[in-house]
Formats: sequence, C-alpha cells, structure tokens
Amino acid sequence: MSSWTITPARPDSPVARALWRAYYTEVSDRWYLLHEDRRTDPAELEREVAARTGAELAPPTGRLLIARYDGDPAGSAGVRLLDPATAELTRVFVPEGLRGKGGAALLVAAAEDAARALGARRIVLDTRSDLVEARALYARLGYTETERHNDDVYAEHWFRKELFN
Repeated sequence: MSSWTITPARPDSPVARALWRAYYTEVSDRWYLLHEDRRTDPAELEREVAARTGAELAPPTGRLLIARYDGDPAGSAGVRLLDPATAELTRVFVPEGLRGKGGAALLVAAAEDAARALGARRIVLDTRSDLVEARALYARLGYTETERHNDDVYAEHWFRKELFN
C-alpha cells in the first residue's frame, strides 16, 4: 500500500530546492508556451530559483512542508504570515506523475495546520488562470475566490479560507 508523509523542512534543503526547480520549470513553461510559444530559458530558470530562496517560509513566521510518497520526495507547500492573523499559502506542488493520489489535499491540510500554529485565522493564496488544476483543488478544499491581496504580476485569481481551530 502506497503512503504519503508530510514533514517540515528547511527552505534551503536540497530536497526543497529540487522540488522548487521542478515547480518553477512546470509553471514557467506553461506560461511561456501559452503566451510566447516557447519553453523557459534555462538561465532564466536558474535566476528565478536563485532569487526565490523561500527564506520567508522558515520559522518563526513561516513553514515549509515536504511531502514524500513511499519515502520519495513528492511535493511541497509553504505558508508565511502576512500579518498576525493572515497566512499566505504558496509553492503548492506535486509532480504530474503523482497527481491524483491525494497528496495535494494532504499538503494543503498540513499547511493550514501550520498556519493555525503560527496564529493565523485565515489563509490566502493567488494563482493563474492557466493553472486550472490548482483552482479546482482550492475550490474543492473550501477556498473562495476573493479580492486581490497582492500585486504579483502573474496572479490572476485570489482565494481565501477562514481557519477554525
């Protein structure tokens, strides 16, 4: 029987960096293929990975979670406090070959628990229109589309969920 485990990790860990490289490759390629009919330039990808270290996902105001499927790295999710009552969910990723096995929902639930532990009463996130799987996941998990909460140039949809203890 296959199983998922989710544990905290350091944002600078090799497993986190490898998962983020896969995440950025997928979301960047999807955007460029949709808008410019090309894949991400490898040098551009490396600049993005280097620029977005995930340091904001480290304690005391953030948490990074790594999912493993049968012991192998299989996904990530992070939360960070935007203010004492609001956490942001970010970097939710499960590689394509492992999707449909329940890992994303487990990661989001673990991230919500981490947000509660940080003192948050609500959680927000943003995503793009072309990430239809992500939008469907968040809606299924009780997130509602809401007003813009940031100025990310790639964000097209913003979601919110109240966290209850």
